[in-house]
Amino acid sequence: MYFRCKNCGGNVVYSPERHGMYCPFCESEGSDERAEGQTGALTLCPNCGGEVEVQEHTSATRCPYCDSFLIFNERVEGRYAPRMMIPFQMGKENCKKSLREKFRKCRFAPTDFLSEARLSGMQGIYVPYWFYDYATVCHFQGEGTKVRVWRSGDKEYTETSVFAVRRSMDIGFEKIPVDASEQMPDDVMDLIAPFQYGQMVDFKPEFMSGFYGEKYNMSSAEVENRARALMKEDAAKLLRESYAGYNTVRTMSEDISVRDSKVAYGLLPVWKYIYRYKEEEYPFYVNGQTGKIVGTAPFSRAKFLAYTGTLWACLTIVLALLEIFLGLL
Repeated sequence: MYFRCKNCGGNVVYSPERHGMYCPFCESEGSDERAEGQTGALTLCPNCGGEVEVQEHTSATRCPYCDSFLIFNERVEGRYAPRMMIPFQMGKENCKKSLREKFRKCRFAPTDFLSEARLSGMQGIYVPYWFYDYATVCHFQGEGTKVRVWRSGDKEYTETSVFAVRRSMDIGFEKIPVDASEQMPDDVMDLIAPFQYGQMVDFKPEFMSGFYGEKYNMSSAEVENRARALMKEDAAKLLRESYAGYNTVRTMSEDISVRDSKVAYGLLPVWKYIYRYKEEEYPFYVNGQTGKIVGTAPFSRAKFLAYTGTLWACLTIVLALLEIFLGLL
């Protein structure tokens, strides 16, 4: 499918700035109509008829001939239908601005690192995620101590009181996110969080028009261990906070049990920019909702040497002038 403008026939895309569907050709808003086309491993673009090669897990892409954004029905429907999503809140131009602002002080980055030509190649991608809800019962048993120190005359006294520490808590967790994409690095997806889930909405394919997308390529069972690890880490932290008033606490037993769990499939927005320099790739990821950036600027040795050479030349000239000046005194 793709979305066609009823006024001019152009490809209508979702605009994060306008928070709605927008035709960049005639600038009309809300003029979109859904158009269907033949889909498969090698797809015919419903707009121009060109053959569009589709990767195994691609759910949305762009036609290389007419630049229409295509969404593949069988990869957003049925068992691959997302239940929810956060639409892009940051458009490409604002993303470029954020990257330039963050890395503007990187003096020794290559000259074209933040050039318009390079940044224009960045892609907005809807990344597949599993969201886990857990209802847990948490128990803790330990031994805590409180120490009191005082002085009487010239003597110092220390009193140590020992207490039995027991805690039982019912803790609920909602929407613990774990990415379901093999292509996206797990550590980066963890760093790009958090997302503001108050802006989560029901899935609509219109939100994908103008962006790229993936269907999930790892099942919820395959990645649930990551969600459970995050849940247990947060549950243990809440337990610790509940007995924070002791000087020391010795753990005797701790149990975090899941009473009930649910899982749902959804999409989250991420901008991806890959800068290639001296046969190496430098990937940058931007949270398409909050603007949080993950990535390290490349280092240009040639630029560094040119800078230090210029600095040394200036210093040499200053010293030579100083020597001449002192010779005239």
